[in-house]
Amino acid sequence: MYKLGIDVGGTNTDAVLIDEERRVVAEIKNPTTGDIYEGIMGAVRTLLDQSRINRTEIRQAMLGTTQCTNAIVERKNLARVGILRIGAPATQGIPPMADWTDDIRKIAAGSQIIGGGFEYDGKELTPFDEEAARTFFEDMKAKDIHSIAISCVFSTVRNDHELRAAQLCREIMGSDVHVSISSEIGSMGLVERENATILNAALYRVAERFTEGFAKSLNDEGVTNADVYLSQNDGTLMTMENARKYPILTIACGPTNSIRGASYLSRLENAIVVDVGGTTTDLGFIQNGFPRESSLAVTIGGVRTNFRMPDVVSIGLGGGSIVRQLPDGTVTVGPDSVGYKITEKALVFGGNTVTATDIAVRLGMAAIGDPAKAASLDETFARKALDAIRTLVEDSIDAMKVSSQDIDLILVGGGSIILPTQLAGAKSVMKPEHFGIANAIGSAISKVSGTFEQLISYDEIPREQALEQAKADAIDLAVAAGALRETVEIIEAEDVPLQYYAGNTNKVKIKAAGELKK
Repeated sequence: MYKLGIDVGGTNTDAVLIDEERRVVAEIKNPTTGDIYEGIMGAVRTLLDQSRINRTEIRQAMLGTTQCTNAIVERKNLARVGILRIGAPATQGIPPMADWTDDIRKIAAGSQIIGGGFEYDGKELTPFDEEAARTFFEDMKAKDIHSIAISCVFSTVRNDHELRAAQLCREIMGSDVHVSISSEIGSMGLVERENATILNAALYRVAERFTEGFAKSLNDEGVTNADVYLSQNDGTLMTMENARKYPILTIACGPTNSIRGASYLSRLENAIVVDVGGTTTDLGFIQNGFPRESSLAVTIGGVRTNFRMPDVVSIGLGGGSIVRQLPDGTVTVGPDSVGYKITEKALVFGGNTVTATDIAVRLGMAAIGDPAKAASLDETFARKALDAIRTLVEDSIDAMKVSSQDIDLILVGGGSIILPTQLAGAKSVMKPEHFGIANAIGSAISKVSGTFEQLISYDEIPREQALEQAKADAIDLAVAAGALRETVEIIEAEDVPLQYYAGNTNKVKIKAAGELKK
């Protein structure tokens, strides 16, 4: 049995084939094309020709893609959404999409705030206004809208009203309508959770396109026995069905794939990963083998959200970063880059643009292209450029650390050849074998997870009993998502007291992960 892992980046599309023992059988790095699927299939075709394996023996295929991120940032291919908030009159002061820019606000086909919702302790604010909900859904149906976003005040405590609204929506608009409910997507904070839910609803057509397209393309290439999975941004996988239901969870899966791949290749479970591409460098923190989650609200395409995202710092530094000397003698690197055109524009490939890759070749750190074409670069200039690169990375390492102690560093990504191996703040610097395709490996070896998150009153249920039940629920969720029960482990546990809540109330979050069923 073989696994196929693919990760589509802005500069390169990486693919890897691994066997049952997780040994790399074949790997390929191709430039990302304008037609993403053409690029994916080109990589798959080359990989299969290189390995010469029986294509029917590939049983699992995993894809990490930037399609959803691109759709939001570029404002392309987004579906129109009907927006229903349950929370009148308490939440009428701030309407849905209040802080959205006009260029993306146009996805709203209509919005309504109706009666219902809960207090922070789960007590009902007002009864759910079924008649108003029915009227709204009938209006959306008349407008031929196929995607609905439903949010409710404090639905993370109780989601009864959201679930009832979703049921009504399907009864009125049909079973094929795409319904996103906020309690399944975001965390505490109504506006940010609602924003994430609206974006999720707007992405359903994009999700349908890349899930169905990927599966069909594999089938066309003779990969007919593979179960297909999508990478999500917590470093685990989800099924095609869940990807279509929660497409927003694929956002930022690229950095998490690299983090997971780096952890596997290095055998380190606690370290900082520096993933250098052609245009940007992403730094993330491995915590118990999985990406550390951000505790802050995250802005995506100008929209403030609060759904789970990896704690990643991105800087404008990559193998294609343009190097310049200013009139005062200062040397700068990036943030602009030649990107996927590096093989045309970099000096070592016969171009006339000085890039970070040319600097690495000039200083003997890498042997790429024709080193003679970079030999004319002044060594002092090259050293200044390397110092600028070092400063950019060291500052970012410092931002990622949670203490003043030095920490292990793992360098991955094809562009990591531009980095020095001595960096302040690093206890050790490792560049493992197959470092250039760590993202694709991370996709191929990813596990399946389940997360339980809820506010629990320890006045009503003893703490130990509540935590044990939460762990059991998280494990059940992982198994339901496709994990082998005997392999499932608890990988993250939070138990945070909430001082502003009545009584002894804690926010409990438990994450479990396990190996995919074969």
